[in-house]
Formats: sequence, structure tokens, C-alpha cells
Amino acid sequence: MNKSLLGLALLAALGGCSLIPDYQRPEAPVPAAWPQGPAYEAQPGQAQAADLGWRAFFRDPALQELIGVALQNNRDLRAAALNVEAYRALYRIQRADLLPAISADAGGTRTRTPGDLSMSGEPTVSSQYSATFGVSWELDLFGRLRSLREQALEEFFASEAAQRSTQVSLIASVANAWLTLQADQALLDVTGDTLETYERSLALTQRSFDVGVASALELRQARSAVQTARVSIERYTRQVAQDRNALELLLGQGIPASVRGGFGLDREQLGQLPVGLPSDVLQQRPDIRQAEYQLRAANANIGAARAAFFPRISLTGAAGSASSELSGLFEGGSKYWTFSPSISVPIFNAGQLRANLDYARISQNIQVANYEQAIQTAFREVADGLAAQGTYQRQVQAQRDLVRTSEEYYELAERRYRTGVDSYLTVLDAQRQLFEAQQQLISDRLAQLASEINLFKALGGGWQETTAAQPAAEQEQEQG
Repeated sequence: MNKSLLGLALLAALGGCSLIPDYQRPEAPVPAAWPQGPAYEAQPGQAQAADLGWRAFFRDPALQELIGVALQNNRDLRAAALNVEAYRALYRIQRADLLPAISADAGGTRTRTPGDLSMSGEPTVSSQYSATFGVSWELDLFGRLRSLREQALEEFFASEAAQRSTQVSLIASVANAWLTLQADQALLDVTGDTLETYERSLALTQRSFDVGVASALELRQARSAVQTARVSIERYTRQVAQDRNALELLLGQGIPASVRGGFGLDREQLGQLPVGLPSDVLQQRPDIRQAEYQLRAANANIGAARAAFFPRISLTGAAGSASSELSGLFEGGSKYWTFSPSISVPIFNAGQLRANLDYARISQNIQVANYEQAIQTAFREVADGLAAQGTYQRQVQAQRDLVRTSEEYYELAERRYRTGVDSYLTVLDAQRQLFEAQQQLISDRLAQLASEINLFKALGGGWQETTAAQPAAEQEQEQG
């Protein structure tokens, strides 16, 4: 009889319905193609940046070493990985609720009863020993437990996508911090060279003033240029120190002694970025995947909220042996069993179940809005990156031309001043223009490289080192 009941219960559980709404991916609220115009270059090919490992994109060996260190030691990434493991455990907990809970218990009691409480008037000692094998099981006839399991699974997937997004952001942050450090060091070097030029000019002007050739105004102008350069020296020295501190925070440790410098801002140290169609790119972004998993989890939660309106059926049973003597615990006639099915039907709860269902539906609508916002943000970031890619190359080249012209202007102005053709004011103007052009070239080059890194991040690249690997969440789904 017990086997028949369990068999019927198993069939009922396996044939239970699901009240989870059919999931429909929302339409992407963005155009089907990237923007076109003077700021954008043609993007041939359909390859994906997400398939490009970060070692293939970042060619600077020093930067590759720094990224490797950060991936091992960064505390934010470590917390994200632990968060994935926590959601994995929560999913397994929820999955276990679908299966019967089986327990084995053994116990014994000895009781002494005083004579004035005994029927015979004499003190008595009674004993009871038992060994029990128990089973409890909630039949998931309406899919409540399966909906909660599906919600936990999607939240687990979302946590892994969040970890991947954290890793992509970390790689981009390390690269930007390293390039910023190099840029500020370059600015410090340029300022140091400029200071030496100003000091030589000041020495020449001082000698000219001493012999009565240069005026006091020209001498004050030369000293002013030297003092201005010294102010810049201290500013860039401070920025370099702060850049190192920021980079070490991302690394989770000090900068390794083996890292002595990179290729420099003037070298080509980044790979080419393949850009596919928006629909393909948006499927690769970890943050968009995270938003969709959260949307699917909210969708599953609606099924659990719906199932709460229906009865909950539980089966509880136990079988074992009991005896007044420990030696007779497993002898014939000591066996016993119990079977206790129960059903709970919600009748009145002051609208709690209805409010819970409304909350689940509203949460789903919120996740739809978050998903669409993530897509729009991603489209904007990629479009901005493509615009920067198309214009920075021309801008940096134009700035290089300006630096060469400024150098020629300064050399000509200095010769004309030494020969008495022009005033010292012309030399100062040429020096200032050259210094500003050199500074701007470094800043533009840094901005160009940063825009390429941010585009790599916006396209969903950087989560893998060399080749694609199956995510752990997908492996968990196959095993579960």
C-alpha cells in the first residue's frame, strides 16, 4: 500500500504544471546599425571583440603582467567570484527542496516513576528504545518549488555575468591607470626638458643683462618662465605618485619590480578591434546578460507567486522499530510505521498572496526597464567609442604636426632674438606654444588609447585571456 501511494505521488509530482509565464525577450530599443557620419569609419567584417582575448588586444608586456597580477589579487574581483559561489550554493539549496528529505534517527529513554504515582504502589523503571527511518516530501503539483529553483538558477547565472563584468571593468581600469601613469611621467619628462631650456635661456639673458644688452623686463620674463615650469614639475610629480597609488589599489599589491616601463604612448600597443552588428555585440556584453538573467529570474518568481494560491500537499512517513529493551529493538513484533499526508489550502490572508503576485509582476516590469536601459547604455558607449576611434587618429596626427611647427617656430624665434631682429617676448611666446603643444599631444594620445580601451570594454571584450571557455554557470545547468 505504501509503495502504491509513493508511486502515485511521484507520478503526480512529475506531471505537475508550471505557472511561470512564457519568457519573451524584449525588443532591443536601439537601431539595427551603428551611427554613420563624418565621425565614424567603416567597420568591415562580422568578427566579435568579445572573442578577442585581452592578451591579444594589449600588446605591452608590462601591461599584460599588471593585468595578470590584478586578476589574481584584486579584492573586488575576489568578492565577485565569492558571490558567484554563494549564489551557486543558494541554487543547490533550492534545487534540493524538490527531492524528499530522508532522515534516520535512533533514541532511547529510561524513566523512574515514584511509588505514590505507580498503580502498584511500588517504584518502577520503564525503558523505551527506537530506531526510525523518516521521509518528508512536498509534492510540487503546481510548480511552486520548480519556479523558485528556476529563479535561483537565473540569479546564479546573473551573478556569474556580474563577475565577468567586474573582470572586464578591472582589466580596462588597470590599462587606463597604467597609461595614465605613463602619460603623467611623459608630461613630467617634457616639463623637465622645458625647464632646462628655460634655465639656459635665463642664463643667457642674465649675461646679456649684465653687459647691458638685455633689459630688466626681459630678465624678469625669463625668470617667470623658469618659475612657471618649476610649478608644473611639482604638479606632475604629485600626479605620478598618485597614479602609482591608484594602480597599486587595482593590483591589490605593489607594482612588481619586473615592471619597469611599457612601450610608451607613441608606440602601437593595442590590437585591432573587430566590430560586428549591434544585435551581435549586445548579446556579448556581460552587463546585458546579467540584466536578462535578472529579468528571467523575476519572470520565474511570478510562477512561484501564482502557485502560492493553490494547495500545498506534503507527505510525511516514518518506519522503524521500538522496544522496551535495547536487546529486543530489532526482534520480531517490534516494527512500526506512520504515514501522515497533509494539505494546506489558503482561504483568507488579507490579500497577502495577491499583493505578492502584484509585487512579482511589478518587479518583472522593473527588470524589463533595466534590461532596455542596459541595452541603450551599451549602444551609446559603443557609438561613442566608434566616434572617438574615427576622429582621434586624425586629431593626434594634427597635434603632432603642430608640435613640429612649434619647434621650428621656437628655433627661428630664438635665432632672431640672438641676432637682435625680434624681442624676447617673441621667444617666450614660442617657448610657451611649444610647451603647450607637447603637453596637448601627450593628453590627446592618452585620450586616444583610453577610448580604444573603453571601446574594447563596451564591445564585451576582455573577460577571457586567450580562447573562449564554457562558463561555469552553463556547466552547472548541464549538471543540474
